[in-house]
Amino acid sequence: MARIKGAIMTRKRRKKVLKLAKGYFGAKSKLFKTAKEAVMKSGNYAYIGRRLKKRDFRRLWITRISAAAKINGMNYSTLMNGLKKAGIELNRKMLAELAVEDAAAFAALAEKAKAALK
Repeated sequence: MARIKGAIMTRKRRKKVLKLAKGYFGAKSKLFKTAKEAVMKSGNYAYIGRRLKKRDFRRLWITRISAAAKINGMNYSTLMNGLKKAGIELNRKMLAELAVEDAAAFAALAEKAKAALK
């Protein structure tokens, strides 16, 4: 039985890492060991970033809704409570989009929220 050497898989694995490290500064794009470290680190940053993006967008939407609510004479929490009691189930992304693009529609929603609180 012939001995199996791992040259093909080793080369494939190294080429994959170096391809991912393409464009990195200096030795990080040329040397396998430093490239592997840089790729692992960048993968961690990307993983964390995907979670942070969700938080950042939610914060942005809430800020926009809050600003539009203040224009209509309410604060954010009162508006959201009124919308819930009125049975309007719009998510924050859509509410923020309405606040920016269509102020009249947002004002109508705010009025319905005020009416539901009374």
